[in-house]
Amino acid sequence: MSGETDLVKLYSNRILALATDIPYQERLSNPSASVKKRAPLCGSTVTVDVGVKDGRIAEFGQDVKACALGQASASIVGRAVIGCDRDQIHAARDALKAMLKQDGPTPPAPFEELEVLRPAQEYKNRHASILLTLDALSDAMDEVAQSDCA
Repeated sequence: MSGETDLVKLYSNRILALATDIPYQERLSNPSASVKKRAPLCGSTVTVDVGVKDGRIAEFGQDVKACALGQASASIVGRAVIGCDRDQIHAARDALKAMLKQDGPTPPAPFEELEVLRPAQEYKNRHASILLTLDALSDAMDEVAQSDCA
């Protein structure tokens, strides 16, 4: 198969549908933490806001300026993030990274729908965009944890 055919297959109907239906696109007015991340290779950016109560995400907002794969990832994460704690966010990020880079297992619940992005393994230049939302969320949850310890 040609590289172009493979790339077309990568952008499946499911990925495109997810990319057009991103939840929580309103920024929070008073977040517990806010983090912006940029993928240097492609220029995609994601800003996440979290409102954390009792160590769990109670509110979430995101501003996503990314390719369809980054948008699909943000869509899946947005649907799963409410109620998650710091450890779950870190586990999802680490599992997604391992899935993309080392053909690792699907990320754990409630992030198992990230499996739809497995075909992107061969497109290393897309990995950073796919990881943006969980990278930003991990940093945001770390900021909240550090401020709670202060």
